[in-house]
Amino acid sequence: MASSSPEAPCSCDCFVSVPPASAIPAVIFAKNSDRPRDEVQEVVFIPAGTHAPGSRLQCTYIEVEQVLKTHAVILSRPSWLWGAEMGANEHGVCIGNEAVWTKEPVGEGEALLGMDLLRLALERSSTAQEAVRVIAGLLERYGQGGSCREEPVPFCYHNTFLLADRTEAWVLETAGRLWAAQRIQGGARNISNQLSIGTDISAEHPELRSHAKAQGWWTGQGTFDFAEVFSLTQQPVRMEAAKARFRAGRELLLQQQGRITAEVMMDILRNKESGICMDSGGFRTTASMVSVLPQDPTKPCVHFLTATPDPSRSVFKPFIFEMGVAQAPQVLSPTFGAQDPVRILPRFQTQVDRQHLLYRGHQAALGLMEAGQDQGKQLRQMQQSLEQEGLEALRGLLTGGQTPPPQALGSLFQAFVEKEHQAYA
Repeated sequence: MASSSPEAPCSCDCFVSVPPASAIPAVIFAKNSDRPRDEVQEVVFIPAGTHAPGSRLQCTYIEVEQVLKTHAVILSRPSWLWGAEMGANEHGVCIGNEAVWTKEPVGEGEALLGMDLLRLALERSSTAQEAVRVIAGLLERYGQGGSCREEPVPFCYHNTFLLADRTEAWVLETAGRLWAAQRIQGGARNISNQLSIGTDISAEHPELRSHAKAQGWWTGQGTFDFAEVFSLTQQPVRMEAAKARFRAGRELLLQQQGRITAEVMMDILRNKESGICMDSGGFRTTASMVSVLPQDPTKPCVHFLTATPDPSRSVFKPFIFEMGVAQAPQVLSPTFGAQDPVRILPRFQTQVDRQHLLYRGHQAALGLMEAGQDQGKQLRQMQQSLEQEGLEALRGLLTGGQTPPPQALGSLFQAFVEKEHQAYA
């Protein structure tokens, strides 16, 4: 029996700032990925590719039809699955997803995970709006479903998405194959494990309203409020907690309107008091990401990824799509091929060690930092110094200061990962 209960611990928070909310002429995207406490999240670079007509693509559980060309992507993903919790592509499109439960029942059959939809959209889209269309089309053709946790008892949910590019952002919220989307062309916005699109709907599934009317959820008269119509009538405790995080996140954004920077977003992701940086109920923030997407197309997009849990004790490291970019091996988990528990039916009957090198070093450092020992304090100072180095590089790129050659920009993430790994070693 699959568990689709929102009582189960599951939470994420996504944020976006579009000028004039940003302090700089850039769209700024951020996400905390909150997952089972011991789940390892890896950072994977996938180069652009060309594919034979009619070829098929294996996602986490099902195959889909492959497209002729796919874009290069950087992904932060639970290391057991194909998709991703968050990521970006070479065109400056960023996407984060979140679990959501609605009046539309969650099926037990395997289909595309929300995380699969996220990666497919990044690989196939050059704008946030195009990514909305890609996800909507894949939902219609393949549906969403399957366990989202590496455990024998399936845990299933539907998905909401925050999508951004250099000029705007979109919120896409789903209920089964149905969906509604909201365009954000200015200001700040956040999402937190609940439907948040009300009457301001920019695009929607053609059968959204007729289905709601047929189910008796909407009379067909008056204003159509998507969140009001499709949200569960009685919200479980866990969903009420998500509401509190949503309100806290919105308030943190409002306090910084017009002054939002990458550092502000990092601070929000590190906020423990609100629960945005979480560690409770068997879940914690397992990875985080902040992206700066300049409106000037001549300036590179810079994506900061931790590849480690707890952003309050992690380093946001800069990644840039440039010449010479390659996979950083220290943040790549081991693979198990046909013997992987996700591939053997019934799934997830055994456990394997998916820790990558940086994760192992960071876990040891976390213990020292939490103990408050001198060595732990020194490691935290090292993290802060390394992160400042990356932020200084960002400022130089945005202000037109000294710009490293493309080869150096492409290897920037690898260099920061190596410095952090060496410090832990």
